[in-house]
Amino acid sequence: MWLVSARDLQFRARRFVIAVAVTSLVFGIALAMDGMRRSVQHETPAIVALFGADEWIVAAGASGPFTTTKPLDADVAAQVAASDGARHADAVVLSRSVLGEHSDKDLNLVGHVIGGAGSPPIAEGREVRNRGEVVLSAGSSGSVGDDAVIGGKKFRIVGRTDGGRYTFGTPTAFISLADAQQMVFNGLPLATAVAVRGHVTAPPGTRSVDNGAVESDLNRPLKSGFNSIAVMAVLMWVIAAGIIGLIIYLSAIERTRDFAIFKATGAPNRVIVGGLMLQAVLVALVAAVLALGVSLVVAKGMPVQTSLSVSAAIQLAIIAVVVGVLASLAAVRRAITTDPAAAFGGA
Repeated sequence: MWLVSARDLQFRARRFVIAVAVTSLVFGIALAMDGMRRSVQHETPAIVALFGADEWIVAAGASGPFTTTKPLDADVAAQVAASDGARHADAVVLSRSVLGEHSDKDLNLVGHVIGGAGSPPIAEGREVRNRGEVVLSAGSSGSVGDDAVIGGKKFRIVGRTDGGRYTFGTPTAFISLADAQQMVFNGLPLATAVAVRGHVTAPPGTRSVDNGAVESDLNRPLKSGFNSIAVMAVLMWVIAAGIIGLIIYLSAIERTRDFAIFKATGAPNRVIVGGLMLQAVLVALVAAVLALGVSLVVAKGMPVQTSLSVSAAIQLAIIAVVVGVLASLAAVRRAITTDPAAAFGGA
């Protein structure tokens, strides 16, 4: 039966090539979308870890430092730094802005104490040392030495960093705390949070949140996006199963007399079933291999950076096997219900 299944694939090669091509495209799109989801989910712990904080002090009633702009007095940082259990504390301003004279690109804004918490690792150029300077993350335009207009104010790009993107790949501008206070609070000495190294008791009118709570709060507005990507990925797997299932079922219809002969000559159902499942799984696995290349091409057109990992490739292989098995079920049912009498011209 295994040899017969292989010969059937060869006999109907054009049909199976088309099935592999279309299925690989579907798999590739699903894999690229899953890579985008993985990349976006990695952004949250990465941006929180960038500050090197053990906990955060935010205003009472604020859900977290990244999602709400409920300010507190920047002097709270000095008060926290002087308290027991604190090794270091810096005020930060976390907000949103736009990049470009015509406000054509959204931008995260991180205002930090120069050389303090929130200073990003530099991939090119140098860190911010003075007011009017900015370090830009990946995903934003402009080279070191160029001028950039952020929120209507001109900055000199002094450095670039590979990390720092968050909220679905939105690039980030790292500027001095004073510049951020001027842009967000009209120069008032306010902050959106205090990044603390160590563990302290929150001053009156504030509350303390740990990194886990900060990550959960930052992911909260992104949950609908994650769910949408997951639903689309599942639909892609279903479509792939439908494509393979249709091809295998058509093959099973054309081979009805073959199945009748096998059954009339005593071939067990497990052999017939195994042959059909082998065909479906083989088509799915070949499509999965081709999908790795397709996903790299599709990723270039994605609005958000995607990542392809070994675990994602292994997951795709497992899904391909499952899709192949499920896709063969209709053909299997057709085969095992075939009447052996059909081999002799009967019903």
